[in-house]
Amino acid sequence: MRHIFGSVAVMPLSAVNRGSCPIDSVPLLPDRDPVATPAGGRARRWLVLYPRAIPLVIFIAIAAITALSVFAIESNARARERAVMREYAQGVAAALDRSSNSFSSYLRSGAALFASSADVSPQTFDNFVRALRLDMDYPGAEGIGWLPVIETADLPAFMAQTRARQPGFPDIYPKPVATTGRIAPVTMFAPTSERNRRALGYDMYSDPARAAAMAEAELARRPTASGRIVLEQEQSGNLPAFAIYMPVFRTFGEDDRRLIGFVYTPFRAGEFLDAAMVSRVPADFGVRLYDGEASTGHLLVAHSISDAASERVEEQVTIANRKLLLVVESANARMLAPLSMVTLLFGLALASLLMLLARLLTQQAYEDQARLTFFEEQNSIRNSLTRELNHRVKNTLANVLSILSLTRRRTRDLDEFADSLEGRIRALSATHDLLTVTDWGTTPIRSVIEAELQHFRLAIDDAILLDGPPLELAPNDALSFGLAVHELATNAAKYGALSVAEGRVTIRWQMLGDNLAEVEWRETGGPPVARERRRGFGTELIEKVVAHELRQPVALDFRPEGVVCVMRVPIRRPADFRIREGG
Repeated sequence: MRHIFGSVAVMPLSAVNRGSCPIDSVPLLPDRDPVATPAGGRARRWLVLYPRAIPLVIFIAIAAITALSVFAIESNARARERAVMREYAQGVAAALDRSSNSFSSYLRSGAALFASSADVSPQTFDNFVRALRLDMDYPGAEGIGWLPVIETADLPAFMAQTRARQPGFPDIYPKPVATTGRIAPVTMFAPTSERNRRALGYDMYSDPARAAAMAEAELARRPTASGRIVLEQEQSGNLPAFAIYMPVFRTFGEDDRRLIGFVYTPFRAGEFLDAAMVSRVPADFGVRLYDGEASTGHLLVAHSISDAASERVEEQVTIANRKLLLVVESANARMLAPLSMVTLLFGLALASLLMLLARLLTQQAYEDQARLTFFEEQNSIRNSLTRELNHRVKNTLANVLSILSLTRRRTRDLDEFADSLEGRIRALSATHDLLTVTDWGTTPIRSVIEAELQHFRLAIDDAILLDGPPLELAPNDALSFGLAVHELATNAAKYGALSVAEGRVTIRWQMLGDNLAEVEWRETGGPPVARERRRGFGTELIEKVVAHELRQPVALDFRPEGVVCVMRVPIRRPADFRIREGG
């Protein structure tokens, strides 16, 4: 009776290895927290978690503090500047007020004298000027004059009387165009000079600005300043000026009080403002004097600044019953005060230095944590490799002992025992070699089959046909599958299709699902398979051990035309059994 498979009884390999974990049950390394520190503290953890954000936050914080400091310094500097400007404006306004009050007092004195005189003659006017001892050297003041108010109808008589007293007195100009109304010609003016003589004969009522001031003075009965005018003494140019008028009233009866004229003083506005400045105007200050509101049309005089004003203060000034506006401007072109600039540069330098230091600290902390994590991983890998090596050695020795024990029980002589044992150990060795090449990763089904059939294919290559897609097995599955292929090949070489020249073996595999492949071993052209046969070690190895290890049933059919074996092999992901990623 022909022995179909080796005559050695076998116990399941898993029974021999019970107590040792299989290779694909090696636990995966736990995912480590790359920033976990045993005693680094919260600060170190933040440095490792945000190696770039922490330096940036420090830089922004220091920069913000610097910006607040610069803002406070600039605010104080601007407040001091405005205080200086305000003080300067008040000083100029007070000086303007004192000057106007002084000349108003002169005009009040003249009005009182002329009102009490029966006639304002040149001698009376000269006595008045000499008696007051007027300081006509005051910058901007042209002098003091007398304007009699007469009706147009009385002009011929006035001219005859005036020229009798003042030979060479000029005609009134501009010439009156109406026969009714009043005129107020400049009749006398001191000090006497060629320049001032040009004003004699000028009718003050002919100019709206002068006429308005005179009407206001008449109503208020006190000195009143005019708006912007141009003096008649000026032969050329358009220099701004103004005049102060004091009305003179004379009593002709108990209830008859009439306006007989005005005492007035003209001023050159620019020189008047210059004289009122209590100190030399700062280089970065500009001063403007407006008649009323601050607009171009009301500007009396300006000491402008070349640059656009960055700060300005306004001060109201009253000159002879007229509201003027004094504006002091500052054209401080610098962006920051010196202290602000020093603070800013120091703050930015400090912020940059601290950011660099924090960056170095975070980089060092990150590198230290990376090294610590690397050493821990290496230690874990080393421990896992040690356990894995111990497990694989124990598995291999257990497989060898199992094969040795079961082969010895089913053999009758020493030669048969040696041959069977050698072939099975060679099968284990061939599969081990494949697994070593792949670093105990996945192994292609085709490679396992070719390794087990290598010595057969060298002799009868055409007798073996392999067909199937590229599928790969886990290490333990490859070992069990390799043993099954070895037993089938050994049986075919001794008793089956590979024992005769006409025999053929076809091995086909295909995917049945996502995680399962089916492998079919089919023999044809070999000797007929006997109906009665003794179960040997190979049959038990395939039907019990391999089926148990692969966790799938094995269909072994001994047909007369040849053996057909159908096995199902798990196709598992590398992550399910790999010790380490990229290992």
